[in-house]
Amino acid sequence: MLLYGPPVPVKPCWQKPVANESNAHFISISGPEIMSKFYGESEARLREIFKETKEKAPSIMFIDEIDSITPKREEVTGEVERRVVSQLLSLMDGLEARGKVIVIAATNRPNAIDPALRRPGRFDREIEIKVPDKRGRLEILQIHTRNMPLESDVNQEKIASVSHGFVGADLEYLCKEAAMKCLRRLLPELNLEDEKINPEVLNKLIVTMSDFENALKEVMPKFIWNLPMLNGMI
Repeated sequence: MLLYGPPVPVKPCWQKPVANESNAHFISISGPEIMSKFYGESEARLREIFKETKEKAPSIMFIDEIDSITPKREEVTGEVERRVVSQLLSLMDGLEARGKVIVIAATNRPNAIDPALRRPGRFDREIEIKVPDKRGRLEILQIHTRNMPLESDVNQEKIASVSHGFVGADLEYLCKEAAMKCLRRLLPELNLEDEKINPEVLNKLIVTMSDFENALKEVMPKFIWNLPMLNGMI
């Protein structure tokens, strides 16, 4: 399965919940981590990873930034990249049965990877991960704020409405920044030399709508930052 979408750290966040729901062994690797300047070492790492996934099946292997290790072979001059692509093709075709192993890869440049990887039997299922809409942003906000003490004036639907272009990582950062705003408000009441914080002060640590509004002034969506790159992909 190949996941592709805007160059924001959202695609990897989908994989661990899937693994947990299916009770599968999860292995996450980044494309650049595999590459090595020593002859044969990159291919050996791939073989070790596939061996581990098979031994601990059912397994889910997630390869992030796959475009960094599997560029189009006719466009690269380095021999390492060609060998890695060939090795990955061989492992995915499987000279022997791989067992219950699912290989998921993510990229923001699907047209940059070698076409052979997108043929039947390899990454033949492709899913586009889009920037979440208002409903999606609301659900993400509810997840990241479920353990936060919120004031009754916090309107998550309004936050979801004004956070256009935010992805999961942006909304997570927004919630953390709102919590920091709350902490900074109460910082004058905290005595950092005390071993324990006064319970009365702790009870005041409640995130308000004002904290979110102030956080929104500082948190910018990564999707907006990468619009020039996205325009080049369209």
